[in-house]
Amino acid sequence: MRSLEVLWIIFRKDLRVEWRNRETLVSMCVFGVLIVFLFNFGLQLAPTEMLLSLPVVLWAGFAFAGVLGFNRAFASERENSCLEGMTLAPIDPSAIFAGKLLANLFFLAVAEVVMVFIAALWYNFSFLPSLGQFVLIAFWGTLGYAALGTIFGAIAANTRMREVMLTVLQFPVAFWILMLAMDATAQAFRGNPNGDATAGVLRVAGVSIVFTVASLLLFEYVLEE
Repeated sequence: MRSLEVLWIIFRKDLRVEWRNRETLVSMCVFGVLIVFLFNFGLQLAPTEMLLSLPVVLWAGFAFAGVLGFNRAFASERENSCLEGMTLAPIDPSAIFAGKLLANLFFLAVAEVVMVFIAALWYNFSFLPSLGQFVLIAFWGTLGYAALGTIFGAIAANTRMREVMLTVLQFPVAFWILMLAMDATAQAFRGNPNGDATAGVLRVAGVSIVFTVASLLLFEYVLEE
């Protein structure tokens, strides 16, 4: 079976499971919106200060909402021993990783759209002037973060305290992506010159590509353990 077929099968399977249960996506959206809500009413900042805090609020919401999705990415495979079956099947492990990564990207992207919409309303902020740059930053930042969440989710799935272990393992590594993404988002929102904004996007893209490729190459060894 070709890798693209395996990727598509795994992706569709995760979408069907989520459509039947409606647990992961709903919990991610609710949790992300709750973070935006708490920051909005807890900080009580002036309008100019809100602009400085908005990138932190958004990426904190993206990060913690992603943890919920990554924790459940391998839940069904772990409970029904499907992960061992996929390991023994004559398929490329990179296709399994890519299918799981694509599903995590889809769920996290939907949650991010919901959080951005809510943040635009509560913060009374228009994303339109910096929408193009923000979409690029969000795409690359989410790609790298989801890649790390996918491989660490597979590692944590075989541990007893998997919810805690995923957070402990992932955040020290994902810290670099999140910090770069926050900085680039802040530059885009402030309307910095295109050179500064482009440099921020390139930094996020570069680190995300490195983490994604490394996760793809290491996933085979994770399945074997």
